[in-house]
Amino acid sequence: MSKAPGSGSAPYYQQQQQEDPRWKPWMVPLILIASVAVFIVEMLINNCPAHPSPYGGCVARFLHRFSFQPLRDNPLFGPSSSTLIKLGALVWDKVVHQHQAWRLITSIWLHAGLIHLIVNMLSLLFVGIRLEQQFGFVRVGLIYLLSGFGGNVLSALFLRNGVSVGASGALFGLLGSMLSELITNWTIYSNRAAAILTLGFIIVLNLAVGTLPHVDNFAHIGGFITGFLLGFVLLPRPQFGWMHRHDLPQSSQPRSKYKPYQYVLWVVSLLILLACFTVSLVMLFKGKNGNDHCHWCHYLNCIPTSKWSCDSR
Repeated sequence: MSKAPGSGSAPYYQQQQQEDPRWKPWMVPLILIASVAVFIVEMLINNCPAHPSPYGGCVARFLHRFSFQPLRDNPLFGPSSSTLIKLGALVWDKVVHQHQAWRLITSIWLHAGLIHLIVNMLSLLFVGIRLEQQFGFVRVGLIYLLSGFGGNVLSALFLRNGVSVGASGALFGLLGSMLSELITNWTIYSNRAAAILTLGFIIVLNLAVGTLPHVDNFAHIGGFITGFLLGFVLLPRPQFGWMHRHDLPQSSQPRSKYKPYQYVLWVVSLLILLACFTVSLVMLFKGKNGNDHCHWCHYLNCIPTSKWSCDSR
């Protein structure tokens, strides 16, 4: 099951432009509230005391029907897998053979347990608030949803067993969009090297954690790639010459608020994104196994060692 990026704060890039407009964030807090509400519904429907488990008694029985599954069943303090499947978790067989493609979206809003929920929501606050303040809810909301979808598509292509839930792909998409936004707006940032090194470290660290057992790194990678490409499309900033055009004589007015390389990145990224989605979805609904076309890709999701096995994934 998916886990979120680490709770370390995303780097805050100091802009040279002091007139940068900021929106008051409301979408990110709304996503947080919705995710908490969905988790409450999960526990309400799960009703552990009414469904005895072979793994032992419910945890925190004083919560009555909101008590958690036995830790041997779910160590993240949450519901059973059957409850998650009932509510829309990502299951390859149901998506491909039972035509339940909606699970590629609904699974983004489900969480496997209280720990899973807290880690994901802290990551969302650290990453999402800054992006929504600077770019507004529409663009950040699109990146969040499409990255979550892209992460689930890649996960379904390579992982045929098990149940996957969580916003990890969407959160990695926000990290990816932050990186592409930094690249495409390179000329208007100070401390560029420190910013890209810090963000790169956070991304690499969390992808490395994804190679451990029981973490769906394909959702992380798919979400990151989707968000990275969307960042070039949705998050370009007007350059200084355009912003300060009122200080220039009419004859020196810039013709465009974007640099040529920003247009190139926009077109190339959009074409690559559309091609990736088209190919991946066709492969998925034809029942193709991604591992048949990439025999080493399973190492991106789990690296076996003497301490653990990847067979149970």
